[in-house]
Amino acid sequence: MTSTPLPRTALLTGVGRRRGIGAAIARGLAEDGYDLALSFHAPYDRRVLKEDSDVELLAEELRGTGRRVELLPGDLSDPAVPPQVVTAARGALGPLGALVMCHCESVDSAILDTTVESFDRHYAVNVRASWLLLKGFAEQVARGPRTPGGAVIALTSDHTAHNLPYGATKGALDRLVLAGTHELADRGIRTNAINPGPIDTGWMDDGIRGAVAEQTPGGELGGPQTVADLVRFLVSERGAWIRGQLLLSNGGFATPAL
Repeated sequence: MTSTPLPRTALLTGVGRRRGIGAAIARGLAEDGYDLALSFHAPYDRRVLKEDSDVELLAEELRGTGRRVELLPGDLSDPAVPPQVVTAARGALGPLGALVMCHCESVDSAILDTTVESFDRHYAVNVRASWLLLKGFAEQVARGPRTPGGAVIALTSDHTAHNLPYGATKGALDRLVLAGTHELADRGIRTNAINPGPIDTGWMDDGIRGAVAEQTPGGELGGPQTVADLVRFLVSERGAWIRGQLLLSNGGFATPAL
């Protein structure tokens, strides 16, 4: 299959920390020649991850490679923010070739103790904001047979038990992102969701690392780079025929033995 190369510009969301998955993807795309707009929400890093955002240092690192980097702070739970982020990214970089959604609200709770406030925030960030980002991205891509098109990737999860609002809203995220391949075909937009399995970005202790490794056939943990490698392929011309897929890239984590 032949395809028109995408503009080497990308909007990445959820890139608040240098050791996160979003940062690894940003480094990989920068290496591939992409200029980047990085969306982040520092209060989330402090509230949930108990860390301060260091995205400014990441931006400095990436600019050192010759890439343009725009930082776009904002709370995606506000419905006005996602379209503003897309507009600002396009204003800084020009037409966008890729949208990679790594953002999330993720607070552990179960059926009996999830609050309405928490559930609504998970929905606002994980589902509504993703829809608005996808919509904004699609609107800046022209229709027609000669459109450059675009690539959209969302990170998802199949975690459910004791992580109810996160898991439920990630399920909704899958559906809306995969629908994009069909609904946005006239714009040449291809969409995929990636389930990377458990990735240690600083939240695992030794016990969790050992338990996760035992549930992976190779006895190893995936890292942020394993996610970045797949994203880089999917946005490339070589990955252009992979469309509308929910891809498991988890090393076989928790796969039942035959």
